[in-house]
Amino acid sequence: MATNHNHNHNQSHNHNHNGNYEENESNEAVLSRRQSSYAFVSNELEEILSNTEFTFFERMRKATSVELRTLFYLAAPAIVVYLLNNVVSMSTQILCGHLGNLELAAASLGNNGIQIFAYGLMLGMGSAVETLCGQAFGARKFEMLGVYLQRSTVLLTVTGILLTLIYIFSKPILLLLGESREIASSAAVFVYGLIPQIFAYAANFPIQKFLQAQSIIFPSAYIAAAMLLIHLLISWVVIFKMEGGLMGASLVLSFSWWIIVIAQFVYIIISPKCKRTWTGFTWQAFYGLWDFLKLSTASAIMLCLETWYFEILVLIAGLLKNAELALDSLSICLTISIWVYMISVGFNAAASVRISNELGAGHPKSSAFAVVIVTSCSFVIALIIAILVLLQRNVLSYIFTSGTTVANAVAELSPFLALSIILNGVQPVLSGMTRSKFTICHAI
Repeated sequence: MATNHNHNHNQSHNHNHNGNYEENESNEAVLSRRQSSYAFVSNELEEILSNTEFTFFERMRKATSVELRTLFYLAAPAIVVYLLNNVVSMSTQILCGHLGNLELAAASLGNNGIQIFAYGLMLGMGSAVETLCGQAFGARKFEMLGVYLQRSTVLLTVTGILLTLIYIFSKPILLLLGESREIASSAAVFVYGLIPQIFAYAANFPIQKFLQAQSIIFPSAYIAAAMLLIHLLISWVVIFKMEGGLMGASLVLSFSWWIIVIAQFVYIIISPKCKRTWTGFTWQAFYGLWDFLKLSTASAIMLCLETWYFEILVLIAGLLKNAELALDSLSICLTISIWVYMISVGFNAAASVRISNELGAGHPKSSAFAVVIVTSCSFVIALIIAILVLLQRNVLSYIFTSGTTVANAVAELSPFLALSIILNGVQPVLSGMTRSKFTICHAI
């Protein structure tokens, strides 16, 4: 009797456990916070901020020193990764610009008008992984990082299939928006070659967030740097030697992004640092997709509202009387602005890792202090760059084109560019922290 009773009790317990599995699994990264009895998240900053033996200024001085050291250890390579990945795309635009003003306008419209739509959506949806993986790592739920990585990749791949339709019908869409037939036709050719890039995004962003949550950032930086050199060489050969034109340029860009994805994934498989967080492919990636989709969508909406205004400006510029000049000059300004934006995104990534790790470890004071430090650093760097832009406004455009008409137009837009740089230096960091808190609150 006792045996049967225990057997029935265990069956009941297992049934309840399985019934609540999906709900518990999505929350376990948050509910399993521990009070720092392990070495993965240091107690040093929290102890300094909590030490009442120090005066306020002593605590701030010591805490700032510790946080800056930790922040730049994460932020510097993260910024390099985002900048290099962006430069891979922008270098294609620059090379196309040396084919002629029409090619520059077409590549600009394709990159900043169509491709940035997919980039913003994919990066935004992938940002949910950053917070959830950071929480799971801080709470020592290592196996969940691999599950979150795969789950996000599944969702982003499905999203990529839907985005493909926009790429396929890019020409009629651009014509419907009022773009000239010549520019729309050339831009569509460029966009067709970017279709494979969509699915590279679907894998790349979850992989990057997976690594960043573990403070593994240098490998991605090395891969991005090496791929930039290879991309420049292949692009030069295809565009100028093989006369591949716009289609060849965009296909090389898609190929380069896939090499980045494959190289990072190979690192995850072979690196001892990922041994506990990557345990192989699992069917758990297909569980709880609806709840994960809601978190990813909310994160994506917030980021897309920040990035899509670039796209709107480019599309509007294409409607102006002198469309080629307007597109060329505005795209140059936006390209520079996006480079600075990538610096802020790098700080945002570092801040998200710091905040989620500290919250997962039960360090609320450290988490709040990280917000102040990262925002201040991003603002100061953006201010310095804005000043440099104003000082060099007459020569900025010659990086992209040799036309003096475009150079004069860029010089006239430079004060607005400088203001945009300052605002973009702070806004992405603050909104990124908001997204992190939103994701954590809705995961609880």
